[in-house]
Amino acid sequence: MTGSLRRYWPLVAAGIIVTTAILLLLMGRNPICTCGRVELWHGAIDSGNSQHLLDWYSFSHIIHGFLFYGASWLLLRRLPVELRLLIALAIEAGWELLENSPVIIDRYRTATMALGYTGDSIVNSLSDIGCMACGFWLARKLPWPSTVALAIGFELMTLWVIRDNLALNILMLLWPVDAIRLWQAG
Repeated sequence: MTGSLRRYWPLVAAGIIVTTAILLLLMGRNPICTCGRVELWHGAIDSGNSQHLLDWYSFSHIIHGFLFYGASWLLLRRLPVELRLLIALAIEAGWELLENSPVIIDRYRTATMALGYTGDSIVNSLSDIGCMACGFWLARKLPWPSTVALAIGFELMTLWVIRDNLALNILMLLWPVDAIRLWQAG
């Protein structure tokens, strides 16, 4: 089984990604930004957010990879790392599908600073999955204190630049705090 997994895991990973893209398309998501172009980096916090390849929220998806690697190392370390990555890919793909459902899009609009959020483009969702995979790989290669420092650095940087980060995003989705929402609005 391990030999087959090591040989075929890239095909399974591609299958997860293609299936996610198809499901997002069936959900009515736009393949690319409605502006008609695909930017490598979109740094403005505006309607182009979550529509291009990379934006400030890409750092949150890298941190997802750190967390998935850490959790899989703690709970599933006997499994081959390729299988642990496939599990992480499936979870991240599931999040992208959930994140782009009407329930979560409406929740973002009402509970977070993303007042005009309409969901991700498919290219952005797939890039988010890729960012998670990069984070998983980095966490595997770096000493754990470096990974923790990098995650804290990403969180502080995005907090400073856009007044949002993974921790605030989770908090505001689950338990909105009006004072934070007002601060984020500037």
